[in-house]
Amino acid sequence: MGWLFLKVLLVGVGFSGLLYPFVDFCINGKTAGQRPNIVIILADDMGWGDLGANWAETKDTANLDKMASEGMRFVDFHAAASTCSPSRASLLTGRLGLRNGVTHNFEVSSLGGLPLSESTLAEVLQQSGYVTGIIDRMNLQTKEQQVALWPFATQWVSQHWNCREKAVSPRPLQLLTLLREEDDETKRETVVWRTCILGQLHLAGVHGLCKWHLGHHGSYHPNFRGFDYYFGIPYSHDMGCTDTPGYNHPPCPACPPAGGPLRKHERDCYVDVALPLYENLRIVEQPVNLSSLAGKYAEKVAQFIQQASASRRPFLLYVALAHMHVPISATPLLPNPRGQRPYQAGLREMDSLVGQIKDKVDSTAKEHTFIWFAGDNGPWAQKCELAGSVGPFTGLWQTRQGGSSAKQTTWEGGHRVPALAYWPGQVPANVTSPALLSVLDIFPTVVALAGASLPQGRHFDGLDASDVLLGRSQMGHRVLFHPNSGAAGEYGALQAVRLERYKAFFITGGAKACDGSLGPEQRHDLPLIFNLEEDAAEGAPLPRGGAEYQAVLPRVRKVLTEVLQDIADDNTSRADYTQDPAVTPCCNPYHIACRCQTV
Repeated sequence: MGWLFLKVLLVGVGFSGLLYPFVDFCINGKTAGQRPNIVIILADDMGWGDLGANWAETKDTANLDKMASEGMRFVDFHAAASTCSPSRASLLTGRLGLRNGVTHNFEVSSLGGLPLSESTLAEVLQQSGYVTGIIDRMNLQTKEQQVALWPFATQWVSQHWNCREKAVSPRPLQLLTLLREEDDETKRETVVWRTCILGQLHLAGVHGLCKWHLGHHGSYHPNFRGFDYYFGIPYSHDMGCTDTPGYNHPPCPACPPAGGPLRKHERDCYVDVALPLYENLRIVEQPVNLSSLAGKYAEKVAQFIQQASASRRPFLLYVALAHMHVPISATPLLPNPRGQRPYQAGLREMDSLVGQIKDKVDSTAKEHTFIWFAGDNGPWAQKCELAGSVGPFTGLWQTRQGGSSAKQTTWEGGHRVPALAYWPGQVPANVTSPALLSVLDIFPTVVALAGASLPQGRHFDGLDASDVLLGRSQMGHRVLFHPNSGAAGEYGALQAVRLERYKAFFITGGAKACDGSLGPEQRHDLPLIFNLEEDAAEGAPLPRGGAEYQAVLPRVRKVLTEVLQDIADDNTSRADYTQDPAVTPCCNPYHIACRCQTV
C-alpha cells in the first residue's frame, strides 16, 4: 500500500512541471567526441523554391544559403507525405504511413497520436545512451494537489533511495516508467539508483523544441515519446486563436478578450480555444504570442546547446518550426518595404532563427555536431500570397486540369522540399547532391551515425544515407513511394511511384488552389508516367504507346506490387483518430479561450 501511495504522489507532482533538477551525470563513458550531436530542423510548408541556393529568384535565406555553401545541398529530396502529421511521423519512425499508422493529420481534440507500438528516433537514441527513458500514460491531478504533494514526495525519494548523498537529484518521471513493470524490491532499488545517477536531461540528451502534431493527449505527448525536454506547440498554429493572429488567407480574428463573449466559428478559424504553448507537460502560455515565439525558440535552443555541450554528452535536438505555415507572424517588415510581402518577412525570420542555431553550434560544438535541415511538405497554395514557391516543379498537367499541385498532392511541388546537411570536417563543403533521398532517411541515417541499432521486428522505408552525406557515394533510393495526402484517393495509399528518373501516377487530383478551384480526382489504370529529367514541371506524360512508356510500365507495377506485399507482411500499426472535445488543451477552463500565462 505504501508503494502504491508513493506512485500516486509522484504521478501527481510529475505532471506539475516541478520535477526539474539541475544536475546530469554520464555513466556510460561515451562523450560527444565519440558520437555526434544531432540537430534536426524541420521547416513547415516551405517550398523547394523558397531556398535561395535552389532558386535564384529567392533572396530571403542568407543563412541557409551560407549553410549550403559550407555543407551539402540536396536537390532531389522529398517529404514522406504532403501534409504535416504523416510527414513528421515518418521522420520519427523511418516508415510510411501505411506502416506507422499515421496517414492524415491529428486534430485539436484527437484522443490518439503516433501509435505507441512505433519506436521513435528519440526513443532509439535514448536506449543508446543519448537519453535515459520515456514514460507511459498517467493521469493528471489538480495543481493544488501537485503543489501540496511535492515537498513530501521529493523528501521521501531522496531519503529512501539516498540520492542526495550522491549530490544528484532523482528523476521521478523516468523512475515511474521503469518501476511500473518491476515488482521485485531489489530490482526497484537498482532502477532507482540508476535514475538518481542519471539526473535530469535539461543539461544533455534528447530535446524537442517544436510543433509536434503527433498527438498531445496522455501517452502521445512528446515527453512520453522519447523527449525529456519539450518546448513548443502541440499542433499547427492555425488550430487555435491568438491575440496576435498574424497573416492568414482568409484572415482569422484574434481570441475573444477576457470577459468577452464566445463567438461562433468563422470559416476554418478556431475562435473559442486559444493556441497553447507547452514546456514539458505544462501549458505555460495560452494563447501563444506568435510575434515572440521565434525569439523564445532561439533562447531555449541556445540554452540547451550551451548546457549540453558543457556536459560532454551527445544530444539530439529536434526543432520543428512553425515557419512557414500560416498564420505568418506579424513581424516587423524590413526598412525598405518596397515589393515586400509578409511571407518574405516570415521567411527571413525563419532564416534568422536557423542562423542563430547554426551560430550557437559553431561556437560550442562545431566539429561534433551534425545539422540536418529539411521541409515537411510543399507550400500551401490555397493561401495565395502567403504560400511559398515550388520553383520549377509546377505540376503543369494538374494545373491545366484545375486545382493546386503543391501541398496535399503527390505532384513534385507537394513533396519535393529543400534540404541541407552541415557537419564541418565530415560533410564536404559546397556540394550539390543529386541523390534521391527522403525525410524517411533521417531515422536510419541518424541511428547509424549515433552508433545505435534499428528496432527489430519491423521494416523501414528509409535508407542509411551516411555514405552520401560523407561524400563517399551519390547512390540514394532507386524507388520512392508518395502517399496520397488529401487531394485525391484514400489517405496514405501508395498510388504515385518514383522509379529512378520516372514518376508514375495511378491517381491524380488537385488540392484547393488560390482561386478556390479543385482538380477532379482521376484514376489511371494505365498510369501517367513522366520523365522528370526532361520534364521537371510534369507537363507532358510519356505517350502510352511509345517504347519508353512500355519499357517503364512493367517495372513500375513490379515495384508497387512488391512494396504492397511487403507492407502486408510487416508489423504495422494503426492510429486512433477518434476525437473528444474534453482532451482539447486548456490551462484554465474558467477563462474565456482558456487564458493563462506563466512565462
